Amino acid sequence: MYLIGLTGGIASGKSVVARRLAEHGAIVVDADQVARDVVEPGTPALVAIAAQFGNEVIHNDGTLDRAALGSIIFSDPAQRKVLNEITHPAVLEASHALFAAAEAADPRAVVVYDVPLLAEGTRVDEFDLVVVVHASAETRIARMVELRGLSREDAERRIGSQASDAERLAIADVIIGSDGTLDETLAQADDLWLRVVESALSKHRR
Repeated sequence: MYLIGLTGGIASGKSVVARRLAEHGAIVVDADQVARDVVEPGTPALVAIAAQFGNEVIHNDGTLDRAALGSIIFSDPAQRKVLNEITHPAVLEASHALFAAAEAADPRAVVVYDVPLLAEGTRVDEFDLVVVVHASAETRIARMVELRGLSREDAERRIGSQASDAERLAIADVIIGSDGTLDETLAQADDLWLRVVESALSKHRR
């Protein structure tokens, strides 16, 4: 297995790159989806979230009210840290199980871990390659305002809740710039895939 850590700030274009690599044959493990799975009703993580943040973050049907929780954690770093301490271990455990399943199915699999918070604490050294999709803060704010309907203030707050650009770029083996056109970003993803396949085959032969 060849394991890639793919990260980038919110609205950087990371998911676009992940989808392109999947089209080439990579197995993508989406940390955001895993994070949703580990807080399904009845899970230990959701029980802990309700105990910490109160029932106001739980819908009547027992599911997590993400908007209510988001309004708390995006404006309070201490509360965000508490949430991360609840969810991160569960996400890592579930993600590693998916990595293992992919490798068991195909020892030569290229697995892409699409993870927004890689620079915030996930062990970087477990990856064969760390790819950072990078766009300027202004580009990302514009995307969130135009495409997601957020206010500029909300967009800036979400960017501020994540690692800085410098922290992300410091862990990068490869940087894909996404300030340009979609085609330009996809071309960089295609070029990465060509190099990744060669590296993965070389690793498998060793």
